[in-house]
Formats: sequence, C-alpha cells, structure tokens
Amino acid sequence: MTPPEATLWTRLRPRRDGLPSFRRQHPIGPYILDFYCTRLGLAVEVDGLIHGTGSSPQHDARRDAWLASQGVEVIRYSAADVLKDADAVAHSIWTLVLSRTR
Repeated sequence: MTPPEATLWTRLRPRRDGLPSFRRQHPIGPYILDFYCTRLGLAVEVDGLIHGTGSSPQHDARRDAWLASQGVEVIRYSAADVLKDADAVAHSIWTLVLSRTR
C-alpha cells in the first residue's frame, strides 16, 4: 500500500458493531481495489497524482464503468486529501456507509 492508503486503512480497518467491514487490496475481475466493502458493493480508491495525467483519467473511467457493470460503486479520494486530513476522509466514508445500512 502507498502511504496515503496505509493511513486511511488504519481508520477503515477496525470492526465496528453492526457496520460492514472493508477489505484492502481486494481483487475483482482484472482489477485490484484499494478498499472494498462486499456488503455494500462499495470500492474506495485513493488516487495519487498519476491519476490526473496522460491516459489515466480515461483508464479510470473505463475501470469504473466495468466495475459499475459488476454492481460495484467506486468513490475516489485524492492521496493529497487523505494525507491532509485522513480523519475527514474516513468520516465521509463512514457517513456514506451508515446512510446505506439504515
């Protein structure tokens, strides 16, 4: 894992009563997801600078479309945002998870 992924993982890893759990580096088809919640079909991706350059945006769009066809929703956060305030990123993820489990 990259440093931003490791930082976020420390906030997603702990099991919480009644809430779905996340897996890290989870394979689906030809892709490896940074974090994946099986129960919700939710992937969390931490994007470094490379994701905004060259053909990366088109690749990410194709990847996200394929994952959506498999029932997986992808949410993305920049690595910079994770490093700046990992607690806020984790809070936004857990808020989304809570909204879908009620």
